[in-house]
Amino acid sequence: MERLKEIERSIIKQYRKPIWKKFIDAINEYKLIEEGDKIAVCISGGKDSMILAKCMQELQRHGKFHFDIVYLMMDPGYNEINRQKNKENCEILGLDVNVFTTEIFDTVVNIENNPCYLCARMRRGYLYKNAQKLGCNKIALGHHFDDVIETILMSMLYGGQIQTMMPKLHSTNHPGMELIRPLYYVKEADIIKWCKHNDLDFIQCACRFTEAYTNSHDGVGDSKRQEMKKLVEHFRKVHDPIEMNIFRSMYNVNLNTVIEYQKDGKRINFLDNYDERKVK
Repeated sequence: MERLKEIERSIIKQYRKPIWKKFIDAINEYKLIEEGDKIAVCISGGKDSMILAKCMQELQRHGKFHFDIVYLMMDPGYNEINRQKNKENCEILGLDVNVFTTEIFDTVVNIENNPCYLCARMRRGYLYKNAQKLGCNKIALGHHFDDVIETILMSMLYGGQIQTMMPKLHSTNHPGMELIRPLYYVKEADIIKWCKHNDLDFIQCACRFTEAYTNSHDGVGDSKRQEMKKLVEHFRKVHDPIEMNIFRSMYNVNLNTVIEYQKDGKRINFLDNYDERKVK
């Protein structure tokens, strides 16, 4: 019990500025939580979802308005080691978790094209469905600042488009449900420091694709996101503000200098009203 208190205390004391304050800033900035919400905090067992769960728990205890929380964990086909590790960590952190099982890993294991994309979509769908069954109107995911800027870079370099990971969005397939990302401003390096400070060891990506590659390549994962992590790390060494510039670029889009963009399924080209803007 004393260890749990120390872990919780560290969030609002030693890591108040890099984690707790940024968590609160994102919630306030993007209006992520409202009075009367019932939120399913989705726990994968990794460090990000675990620190999210503890921050949400702390906010519920001492926040200015009332909202309910359900801690929801999906087992998509974890091996027994990861399954047991998740159970132990939830006990250490004082989290009463609702667990449900799926066969997603078995379903996507033989998919050759974009298995990660299919896996992510299926997991999201199951989380929405089960959260809705529990009476929730929102699900909270543990995506952080690094995930956001990596997504921006991946979209540009591999997708040929400019888009970002939004701080919140309405579900298109589950009416009345919303997704929120309260760790939007929190950097991954600070989450890692918090874990080390409290001697916490969480599971890594439990996906079989990542697991197999990592085991045969000296611990180096093979994914586009890993490539982006290395690229961002390089940027930090070259010029530290670059990472924030990537993030802020999504706030400073000048449509007068964009060739074409999409809005609500419609494409708008700069030539559409080019002559109308001619100086007379």
